[in-house]
Amino acid sequence: MRLGLGSYAYRWNIGIKDQVPAIPMTPFDVLEAAERMGLDLVQYADNMPLEALSAEELERLAALAREKGITLEVGTQCFDAKQVAEYIGICKVISSKILRVALDAEDALVPVTELAEQLRPLVEEAKAAGIRIAIENHFNYPSPRMVELLEAVNDPALGVCLDVANSICAGEWPEETITMLAPWTINLHLKDFEITPDPYGVGFRIHGVPLGEGRANIPWILDQLAHCDADMSVIVEHWLPLGASLDDAMAQEQPWLDRTVAAGRKFIEGR
Repeated sequence: MRLGLGSYAYRWNIGIKDQVPAIPMTPFDVLEAAERMGLDLVQYADNMPLEALSAEELERLAALAREKGITLEVGTQCFDAKQVAEYIGICKVISSKILRVALDAEDALVPVTELAEQLRPLVEEAKAAGIRIAIENHFNYPSPRMVELLEAVNDPALGVCLDVANSICAGEWPEETITMLAPWTINLHLKDFEITPDPYGVGFRIHGVPLGEGRANIPWILDQLAHCDADMSVIVEHWLPLGASLDDAMAQEQPWLDRTVAAGRKFIEGR
């Protein structure tokens, strides 16, 4: 397994929705951060859309990554045939072998047969370029439905980007999600979480913690993926809460990430 940096590890320093720093991190900054931490893999997700770069900037990013010996992967959000086709082109420029896409609540309303029909030509195009499409289990797309979609397309160039915690929102406990999706997994998003009771006893909240400091059974998760490719990407992320202010969250991201990367290295050692 190969540890890599996901752009969502810098959610607050990049900016999201109405929380945008005065000087957001760029794709080049994320590349530099990965090099500083000794990581040789970066996955840019939808919070840092590479489609926003000019053709010249994209070429420069690819060249800089090659110079640093860093492999690039790329992802986009909801499934859209036109956008996926555009991202296959981006994959070719930056030599990404993985294209991560995410399906969510709106996609869950589309019949599986219809989604499969849209996916098949894109999977064929990706496969011809040596790219595999990895569908991430997202908040509101149930894992059984994803398995149904994967079985309908039935192509080794289509698999799962397994996020170990996202599907809690879909009413699935992580062990259930991982057991269902492990056979299809070709890319892993690794994070940890904690469940904290409300101080007044009115329920609880699920929030992120640095890797290895929460409830996620990381060794068990990795055991379920022992059948995967030996160099499968293990992308570290975290759910650092916003807290009191954007500045506070931004200041905490790197320390959280340092702890997460250190733990991730220990977890995947020898795997």
